[in-house]
Amino acid sequence: MTLSDARKSNWIAYLVAGAFFMENLDGTVIATALPQMAHSFGVSAVDMNVGMSAYMLTLAIFIPASGWVADRFGARTVFATAVAIFTLASLLCAISEGLVSFTLARILQGAAGAMMVPVGRLVVLRNTSKAELMRAIATLTWPALSAPILGPPLGGFITTYASWHWIFLLNLPLGIAALALSFWLIPNDRSLMRPTFDWIGFVLTSLACAGLMYGLDLVGQTETKWLVGAGILAASVVFGWAALRHSRHHAHPMPDLWGLSVQTFAVTMRGGSLFRTAVSAVPFLLPLMLQIGFGLDPFQAGLYVLALFAGNLGMKPGTSWVLRTFGFRTTLIGNGIFFILTMFACAFLTPETPPAILVVVFVLSGAARSMQYTAINTIAFVDIPQEKMAGANTLFSLVQQITFGLGIALGAIALRLSDMFATTETATLTLSDFHTAFLIIGGVAILGLVDSFALPHDAGAIVSKHRRRESATAAPRS
Repeated sequence: MTLSDARKSNWIAYLVAGAFFMENLDGTVIATALPQMAHSFGVSAVDMNVGMSAYMLTLAIFIPASGWVADRFGARTVFATAVAIFTLASLLCAISEGLVSFTLARILQGAAGAMMVPVGRLVVLRNTSKAELMRAIATLTWPALSAPILGPPLGGFITTYASWHWIFLLNLPLGIAALALSFWLIPNDRSLMRPTFDWIGFVLTSLACAGLMYGLDLVGQTETKWLVGAGILAASVVFGWAALRHSRHHAHPMPDLWGLSVQTFAVTMRGGSLFRTAVSAVPFLLPLMLQIGFGLDPFQAGLYVLALFAGNLGMKPGTSWVLRTFGFRTTLIGNGIFFILTMFACAFLTPETPPAILVVVFVLSGAARSMQYTAINTIAFVDIPQEKMAGANTLFSLVQQITFGLGIALGAIALRLSDMFATTETATLTLSDFHTAFLIIGGVAILGLVDSFALPHDAGAIVSKHRRRESATAAPRS
């Protein structure tokens, strides 16, 4: 690549990362604003969950179509349109005067996000050389790690010192800037092939994913909803099985499962998904443990949780060096073990633990989760050819979205199991329940590491340059 091409790919990565941050933040920032929004709409706070669920379900429904839409209409056209609709939907959310209009605006936001995130990643993958892929993926990973941590405290700050409307109004300048930059930076690539739209695969996959996301959302709530959620999860498994059978007999299935035949991609789908699930449970469990188990107020708990963000941010500059020095396989295994140890460490923290030790544990955990996310997300695409990139990216985006919801559900289920079987003498959650939950999360993360041991030592060497360095060192000896 020429210098100008490299610089342009950098700008594209930053543009897409900014759009990712806007979308990810919007999914988490309203959590602390729900009581004020409910009061404004004249409904109960519980009723506001429909707005969050509608957004989540719309994402799950439309993500499977993102790759086909990008190939059919052009990546720039789809990405810019998605940014424009997302920005417009943000304005509609801000001016909503009732729960119905707000929910409809959130559905529109979800549809736009379902195109914006996968197509944005596809744009980066198509405009970044293998040599620059690690840096680009590290840039795209940061929003997914930081938004769940920054969202709740930011939402609380905006709600306290302004009003909930500003949560959505802040998207307007960001969206307008992203829209202008997308026309300047992004080429309107589209596939030469024009396969027909797989309507059967789309419907089956969307029903399976929507059922899975909604079922996961219910299992962490009351016992009655847990039973309903279990039934919905069972139905989603049936639809998923039907979608898999259909994909084996369709020339251009939706989603395209071809990427699973590539070992480096398949590892991120199997073990990587388990690990992402464990990582996604941390921002859910940690604030609750600090408030319920330690007795801290929300502000104090938020300050401690920000240590995770500090670890994420601090690790970013060293990510490339670590992968160049140790390679993907060693990094995934070694760093994965280190992250698991931080989870087990959380299972032994108490209110008497010195604040300095709490901060150190959280910072190290945040650094480890950042390193693991970047390694998993990068190695997924190192061996995928360009003509198969759209299908692999769609499947990756779909599974990643599911693991985010699965992480929260896993945390809730772990707390429920501990409350039911380990601390039966109390009717409310205790610190011991959170300790058990972190042990369970660590166990799931251990299962997620198994696939990494099967990777060859030079996996992803074209991107990490790890084996190249060894070869260059060994050359003079011969």
